[in-house]
Amino acid sequence: MTAPPVVDPHMVHHAPARWFLQGAWHAVSVPALVLFASYLGFGAVLQSVGFPIGAGLASTFLIWALPAQLILIGGLVAGTALPALALAITLSSIRLLPMVVSVAPYMRGPRRSLLRELVCAHYVAMTVWLEGLRLLPHLPGEARVPFVLGLGNTLIGISMLGTLTGFHVAGEVPVPLAAGLLLLTPLSFTVLMVRNAAHATDWLALAAGLVLTPLTLHLQGGLDLMIAGIGGGTLAFAVGRMLERRR
Repeated sequence: MTAPPVVDPHMVHHAPARWFLQGAWHAVSVPALVLFASYLGFGAVLQSVGFPIGAGLASTFLIWALPAQLILIGGLVAGTALPALALAITLSSIRLLPMVVSVAPYMRGPRRSLLRELVCAHYVAMTVWLEGLRLLPHLPGEARVPFVLGLGNTLIGISMLGTLTGFHVAGEVPVPLAAGLLLLTPLSFTVLMVRNAAHATDWLALAAGLVLTPLTLHLQGGLDLMIAGIGGGTLAFAVGRMLERRR
């Protein structure tokens, strides 16, 4: 795992390109390997259902969230009505909103720019969220936007390479292995969240999610993860605040 970036005083006021390259360098890590392997499985799934690779690559570039992409591909292949499909993808992606809200303050430069902040927000999936919370607080304000762009673009590029590779080697990848590769992403994120847990609330949230997810797994409407995440997170926050007040 890469260490937080070292701030060189001579770099602080220099070209953003150097911070972009530092972000790209920090993207080449264990989470990037996991992303590549996961999207290898996604590419194999595209090939197995006869989905065009161009559209699959576009989904990786524009959506870059495997659950939403799998909902999109599965819905289109099954002939699901587009409004229903759009609603399902929206509900699946709501989980990213709290991540954006929590990491967005670290992605701002010294001068506020709504456009730049929206561009940076596009890259906030699990990997950028976890790595951003770990790395961005160590950077000066003017370095954060180019660093996020370097980090995010490199990770998306690795994901697209995995998608393309998986599509072309699909005949060599057994279906059970392709499905297993898709599980690497949630397993990796779980390990990263355990590593980043620093307060009682963090551990309570992880425990609540672990307990509630099996209980909500068979709920109708596909809202199981959202209910477990919001419910578990709210419960953990409330209990964490109570514990802090008692100290």
